[in-house]
Amino acid sequence: MPKRKENSVLKPVDAATMQAHVGDVLACKLCPKMIGPVVTSRPVPARIYLIGQAPGPHEGRFGQPFAWTAGKTLFRWFQSIGVDEETFRANVFMAAVCRCFPGKAKGGGDRVPDPTEIANCARWMEREVALLKPALIIPVGRLGIERVLPPAPLAEIVGRKFETTLYGHTAEVIPLPHSSGASTWFKMEPGISLLQQALALLAKHPAWRELQTQAQRRSVSRGTTSQVS
Repeated sequence: MPKRKENSVLKPVDAATMQAHVGDVLACKLCPKMIGPVVTSRPVPARIYLIGQAPGPHEGRFGQPFAWTAGKTLFRWFQSIGVDEETFRANVFMAAVCRCFPGKAKGGGDRVPDPTEIANCARWMEREVALLKPALIIPVGRLGIERVLPPAPLAEIVGRKFETTLYGHTAEVIPLPHSSGASTWFKMEPGISLLQQALALLAKHPAWRELQTQAQRRSVSRGTTSQVS
């Protein structure tokens, strides 16, 4: 098992390789029930790897993950610990269990991707982990969390830090609840307190501190000041 210290000094893959990978992802047409276009991260050689669930109905129009209501909430959380949205997008690989909008379920809400769709998209996640060898994985929402950790109630997972091996690579994991407007878990206890614990763990992580430094440099270059609450 690799040591955490070794993970922290690994050099990231080059940007050209990530650009080619993202091109492959964007060209994927494996799942006939999924609604395109494919939505995935910028081709950043990142040390932090975020795993969302699947894009919603608006993300395809904007061409990036978390581009609608859930994103506004998620980036408000990150701003509270010193990292603005643009810094995050420019320095974190934003993956997802599935990269296309699954469509609407018959009973309302977004359809949950089926096992075949999840397996089809898993090939991209496996390649990304092999290329990036991230120091920190941030799964957002139950579907994302269950790709890296055994199933358990959110109250037993959020607010804690784990070490896990994903596709042969060992990394630290700090889960977050889904930031969807349809979710109420993080708006009431114990979700309120556990979310704050999770954000505090993120803020202390060495990979996140590097993000904070990038955000501070960006603020200085723009003549603004980044605030951490």
